[in-house]
Amino acid sequence: MDVASEWLVGLLAIAGALFAMFGTFGLIRLPDVYTRSHAATKTATLGVICVLSGAFLYFWLIEGHISAKLILGIVFVFVTAPVGGHLICRAAYRSGVPLWEGSTQDELKKRLEAPSRADAK
Repeated sequence: MDVASEWLVGLLAIAGALFAMFGTFGLIRLPDVYTRSHAATKTATLGVICVLSGAFLYFWLIEGHISAKLILGIVFVFVTAPVGGHLICRAAYRSGVPLWEGSTQDELKKRLEAPSRADAK
């Protein structure tokens, strides 16, 4: 059980590091702020969750105690990072940052141009 636990913890830590590396490549290679933010947010979230899950399993399976702080860290990152990325992209869109010229859809434009319920009254 100890060897399998150590392998699982190691694989989660390596997977987290790989996700972080892929996010870095996304930040460098992708063309506009929206796709860069998407790559950074998704990969950073998965990377941090993998590393924290590995740490949680290490303390639980090898050291023998459960860390509530790590569970709260996993939940906090899982909830806040995607929401933060979404809000940053929405703020960039509203401030006029252009989409990449190769973009095929702009669904937010239709939503922002449609009259709201308050305007209809």
